[in-house]
Amino acid sequence: MTSPKIKRALVSVTDKTGIVDFCRTLADEFNVEIISTGGTAQTLKDAVIAVKSVEAVTGFPEIMDGRVKTLHPKIHGALLARRDKKTHVDAAYQHGIIPIDLIVANLYAFSETVAKGADKDEAIEQIDIGGPSMLRSAAKNCASVTVVTDPSLYENIIEEMRSGDGSTTLEMRKYLATEVFALTAAYDVEIARYLAEQGTAETVSEANLDEVDTDIVLFLEKIQDLRYGENPHQQAAYYRYPDSNQYTMARAKQLQGKELSYNNILDTDAAWSAVRELDETSCVIVKHTNPCGAASDNDVVAAYQKAWAGDPISAFGGIVAINCSVTEAVVQAIFDNKQFVEVIIAPSFDPAALKLLASKPNLRILETGGVNPPGERASGGTDRQVLRSIEGGILAQAEDTVDEDPAAFTVVSKAQPTEQQLQDMVFAWKLCKSVKSNAIVLAKDLSMFGMGAGQPNRVNSARVAIQQAGTICETGAAGTVAASDAFIPFPDTIEVLAEAGIAALIQPGGSIRDEEVIAAADAAGLIMVNTGYRHFRH
Repeated sequence: MTSPKIKRALVSVTDKTGIVDFCRTLADEFNVEIISTGGTAQTLKDAVIAVKSVEAVTGFPEIMDGRVKTLHPKIHGALLARRDKKTHVDAAYQHGIIPIDLIVANLYAFSETVAKGADKDEAIEQIDIGGPSMLRSAAKNCASVTVVTDPSLYENIIEEMRSGDGSTTLEMRKYLATEVFALTAAYDVEIARYLAEQGTAETVSEANLDEVDTDIVLFLEKIQDLRYGENPHQQAAYYRYPDSNQYTMARAKQLQGKELSYNNILDTDAAWSAVRELDETSCVIVKHTNPCGAASDNDVVAAYQKAWAGDPISAFGGIVAINCSVTEAVVQAIFDNKQFVEVIIAPSFDPAALKLLASKPNLRILETGGVNPPGERASGGTDRQVLRSIEGGILAQAEDTVDEDPAAFTVVSKAQPTEQQLQDMVFAWKLCKSVKSNAIVLAKDLSMFGMGAGQPNRVNSARVAIQQAGTICETGAAGTVAASDAFIPFPDTIEVLAEAGIAALIQPGGSIRDEEVIAAADAAGLIMVNTGYRHFRH
């Protein structure tokens, strides 16, 4: 079957970007009859483009505040009729149905409305019915009908019509149909998530709301193609959830610098996720997704200097994340240290800081606009799961969001911590959440002094952290506190920590050998605090 010439188009859009120019070209250059609804029709009339109302086509007015306007046989019959099937053509003729060859529509802004905090009644009214119905009808009949949802494709459609004597290619129509079904599937998923969250204890149990979805349908906005992935032979791209929270890495604005790489994005997200867990003015420096330096201080420059001093060697080529505005003094400190930095991410940058940073035009600067509070979900308005790829599938889990309440922690040793030691333990414990397990973090005066990550056993992680502390401080690990992301399984880790002069340890507890471990701590005079939960990060 040959591609039909586009003679009749139905236009009904929420996003009116480019619609006037597109419809003017359709009408003036190709003599296409334009049918339209409501606000779109008025926009075209204001631009002096001839428009026929849907009411004039159906012979039936819009009713129920516009809820019912395109749900009519003269619309859906015009979209669904097969041009190559005599019974369809005869039925259309019998009922006065004239084929529609092109539909231009996009959907009510449901997710955007919810994200703005709309009440339930307003959100419900933004559930589009006619739009998805028309799009699906047209996409099903892509053998004959062209369906467009994205304004960026208007020019492509015009070019195809120019080269095809007023028609589009079947390949283009198939592509557009595929886009439609992906769009409507994602739209329905967002509505389903919202309605599930509106359930009450009488209709949906609280336990069910916390369960991982039976099936997961993803809809992701493409941010950009990347030069390559982790390695140059791997293709890669960068996507985000449409309803991802503000102040996240995916919403950050790049102010200057080279294009972000795949590894830059992973490391920057790790750095930002770590620094936003800290309440005080803080700086975290990340290398290969692990914090190599971190500190909190009343002064942002001091926080950076302490973080850098925690491991100046690893900090070279790292990512700097700061949870407050970056000042000119901070930038000057980075330059004075001659630290090569790949990315700096922060809520904001002072004008003087940006002026100084401009002297390093390749340095990537990301501004988030703010900081999501510690423990707040980062993935959006819904309790979306964290997804991890495995060969042939994915794993899904809830985000690791815990209200870190030191008052709920338990001192299990005979020795009691000082206020400063407790603050340092909480600081180290929060950092553990961002370190690959098995994780041991050493800290003193709200600064990280050493870190052991990713070792197959915990005692070796402790040894690595202690060794690192020895490279940056004459007294080594003596007087520091330690945090362990999971329980201490044997007394040997306690013995290694105590031998290095570490004063205190915070850990989840819960091992079957807890009594032995606590006894070893008491024998060594080591303070031990249990949190009751762990922070594994594989």
